[in-house]
Amino acid sequence: MLAEFFELVSIKCSTRDEREVADVVKAKLAALGCAVDEDDVGGRIGGNCGNVIAYLKGNVATAPVVMLSAHLDCVEPCAGIKPQLKDGVITSGGDTILGADDKSGVAGILEALSVVRETGAAHGDIQVVFTVAEEGGVNGSKNMDRGRLKADYGYVLDSGGAPGRIINAAPGQNSIKVVVRGKTAHAGVAPEEGVNAIVVAGKAMAELRQGRIDDETTANVGIIKGGQATNIVPDYVEIACEARSRNREKLAAQTKHMVDTFEQVAAANGAKAEVTVKTAYAPYVLTADMPVAALARQAAESIGLTPVFEATGGGSDANFFNAYGVPSAVLGTGMSKVHTTAEFIKEDDLYKTAELVVAIIKEAAKTPKP
Repeated sequence: MLAEFFELVSIKCSTRDEREVADVVKAKLAALGCAVDEDDVGGRIGGNCGNVIAYLKGNVATAPVVMLSAHLDCVEPCAGIKPQLKDGVITSGGDTILGADDKSGVAGILEALSVVRETGAAHGDIQVVFTVAEEGGVNGSKNMDRGRLKADYGYVLDSGGAPGRIINAAPGQNSIKVVVRGKTAHAGVAPEEGVNAIVVAGKAMAELRQGRIDDETTANVGIIKGGQATNIVPDYVEIACEARSRNREKLAAQTKHMVDTFEQVAAANGAKAEVTVKTAYAPYVLTADMPVAALARQAAESIGLTPVFEATGGGSDANFFNAYGVPSAVLGTGMSKVHTTAEFIKEDDLYKTAELVVAIIKEAAKTPKP
């Protein structure tokens, strides 16, 4: 498994450029006895590769169909990764990311399928979904055909925290784009004739509730662009914001507050705010007694792990899988300091991730189909 993980992270896999690693995992899945397919999402999102979808027929007809998922892409810099193992910890050479986000999930799934095949373990049908373009907007799962999902329960291996960590709640996110329009004037000759769009935007942002709103709601202003020169009163500024919450009503309320604030402050200062809201993904909450969560807990306990249910403030492919009707939890793989050149994973956590996936498959085989 270590050799396979090293192989996978060594392949450049930028978002929307996952072709090479996809071809590698497709061959591996086929060698494990899976029927392998690829959807057309790549062409629809400007990428060179679609989501890889595989199906392994089970030997227990009464078991639920389990989906195992991870994403194929990585953040930059992901070219020329040189993984190394020292004192039980896997890192990169220090000038790239490692890629444990999310090759630890990919490797864990491949290893689990290999173990099940080699041992002849009892298992139900297994669907594997390796998504593309997860980084920067979960675009692979967002654009996939939900009809391709055949599972009763799903497990997305894409979180920090040691194996045994089970993410059972995640926020929805609204993307809020704002254009504030003012009026140009010469800043040195007749500034009073202008309406400074940047100043108006600043006044609006000063009134926004942002940052940590409560234990399940956050908001952030992330990007501001505007202005032409210091001697021109700017008439145009763009602002990119977001609101998140695990509670749909709170998400709607925070979004409305942000929209209203920009529109009202702009109007009060002789400007106009054009606000566009798009839903990035919906929230989900899985109670600990739901079958998908209970199965993960039982599997973790069966191999001596301590299951810990936690909510997160981040989104993942699981947001869309849940929205598509497949109850899906996110599992910790031990990845740490992701999206940085200091990223690492403990060798033992890599193996425990695969053990946990095997345990989930075995527990599912003893569980009646819903």
